[in-house]
Amino acid sequence: MKKILITGGTGFIGRALIKELLSRGDEVIVFSRDVARAQRALPGTRAVAWDPDQAGPWFEAIDGVDSLVHLAGEPIAKRWNEAARRDIIRSRVETTRLLGDAIARAKKKPTSFICASAIGYYGPQPPEKVFDEDAPAGEGFLADVVVRWEEAAQVLAAQQGVRSVQLRIGIVVGEGGGALEKMITPFRLFAGGPIGDGRQMISWIHVDDVVGLTLLAMENESVQGPFNVVAPNPVNGEELAKAIGQVLGRPSWLRVPEAVVRLGLGDAAEIITTGQNVHPKRALELGYKFHYTDVVTALESTLR
Repeated sequence: MKKILITGGTGFIGRALIKELLSRGDEVIVFSRDVARAQRALPGTRAVAWDPDQAGPWFEAIDGVDSLVHLAGEPIAKRWNEAARRDIIRSRVETTRLLGDAIARAKKKPTSFICASAIGYYGPQPPEKVFDEDAPAGEGFLADVVVRWEEAAQVLAAQQGVRSVQLRIGIVVGEGGGALEKMITPFRLFAGGPIGDGRQMISWIHVDDVVGLTLLAMENESVQGPFNVVAPNPVNGEELAKAIGQVLGRPSWLRVPEAVVRLGLGDAAEIITTGQNVHPKRALELGYKFHYTDVVTALESTLR
């Protein structure tokens, strides 16, 4: 039995990860702003009150845990006005640095610090370019945020001698949350289809494989640094729309103009109007067996 501490435990990925950890007998501690809510939502865990913006008694909970998994962060699918940009940066970069301060004070430090990151690191890219963990960072607001976010986690490793892994997570599909939950609504209303020209690459992954790769990162000491958490077979926007339509038995031809998306989200529209063709090089080198490699099968497990 191991003692695992998780931030963002009540989120989509956090809930799935905690379910697996508890099923194998691990002790799970969850940092939450609302302890009562977390305890109700996550029975079997121990919730600890924390403030991700400042030091406090929660620092003590890190002492003696085997692994710290940092999944918390402000949603990015909203207009990026000045306040939103500050919140996104603060909740990722500054909070990661603060967790590093807490680890520095621990008498018995975690053996691993697993920090969520994003394939936004690679920036908006044309579909023909393929990116593995060795590729350089792209350009744009999200890429800049991810670079700073990962640097904060890597500095922690260098200064504290704690193995640090940055999970560059793709578009997650699975029951009960994730990007798919918002994407399928137009299809259910018979108004679904690709966004823009549909050529943008969607590097997706099923939530079960996010959990599997997170556990691999926690337990395999050879895993450190950036780690692409995506399925090995990405699809473009048009292919994804057809797959959703096929699984739901709905049409998938009603194209959403890029201009409409930009009208609603402003600069944040790049999240869904652009993409990256990302390859899980390190996961495959380590022999990880994906639960889902076909997007239709992954969607069927979620939508049926």
